[in-house]
Amino acid sequence: MSTIAIPRRRLGQLETSALGLGCMGISFAYGPPAEESGTQAIHRALDLGITMIDTAEIYGPFRNEEVVGAAIAGRRDQVQLATKFGFAFTDGNRIDGADGSPANAKRALEGSLKRLGVDYIDLWYQHRVDPKVPIEETVGAMAEAVGAGKVRYLGLSEASAATIRRAHAVHPIAAVQSEYSLWTRGVEESVLPTLTELGIGFVPYSPLGRGFLTGTVRPDALDASDFRRTNPRFTGGAAAHNATLVEIVKAVAAKHGATPAQIALAWVLSRNEHSVPIPGTTKAARVEENAGALQIALDEDDFAKLDGIASSVEGDRYNAAGRALIEAEL
Repeated sequence: MSTIAIPRRRLGQLETSALGLGCMGISFAYGPPAEESGTQAIHRALDLGITMIDTAEIYGPFRNEEVVGAAIAGRRDQVQLATKFGFAFTDGNRIDGADGSPANAKRALEGSLKRLGVDYIDLWYQHRVDPKVPIEETVGAMAEAVGAGKVRYLGLSEASAATIRRAHAVHPIAAVQSEYSLWTRGVEESVLPTLTELGIGFVPYSPLGRGFLTGTVRPDALDASDFRRTNPRFTGGAAAHNATLVEIVKAVAAKHGATPAQIALAWVLSRNEHSVPIPGTTKAARVEENAGALQIALDEDDFAKLDGIASSVEGDRYNAAGRALIEAEL
């Protein structure tokens, strides 16, 4: 692709690229690990000017941070590095529920810094709100890390508007990360207005509907280890119905000489100038394709076609286990 200038956006006081890269799939959730190609994807993102790189200790668990750390070695000054904590683990490194305790925050931070090979993290999120621990206690512990120079800015993931307000009263929250795309728009009701009011940035994850909105994913061909095999939107009659919605995206893409992925991303990018979507991929070519979304300007006719997709989608965005870790209002 021809080189394009990647614009910059602000998440609170943190300036970063208008588009980021989600690294989960390099080592977690979407089938076998893809560390070599995933590293190439990170390098290509940085070459293009995509500087928001997103990981988490749960991805692997732990291994993803090591891969990301190795990939950005020698290029730390080019990166706005985001990672997340908020889970307990068994002795066998299996996820054992949410843990927002100050003790877990401190443990997680030291581990993330070591695995990433860095002295500080630009944006540190609580990955899931722990209903057992007041958010004030969790954010208070996170704020101590800011004071110690180990973290620059704080974030929350999948938090309700009420929790965001309580957290922000303890220490400024730079960004909130939640799922958001053409087929997932629940945050529009209360979360996004709260972020606008408080001057908090937004980081949409899964802006491509976990790949479904690209029109390139065959649910019946997914690897046995791919978590989408149990995702309600990828199974049975819901998958067949949702495939008809992707035809709408394809039609808009054809009009613009673009791909469905670029249209889905262009829609998300158009919604809020203080949002930085983080589409995930393990392929350098997909990084380039996603960057092309920044050159697409959708018109009123496009929005008229695309805006109804979310109300027509079938299936919950998570299975029961995933829903249990998300605050009820979302």
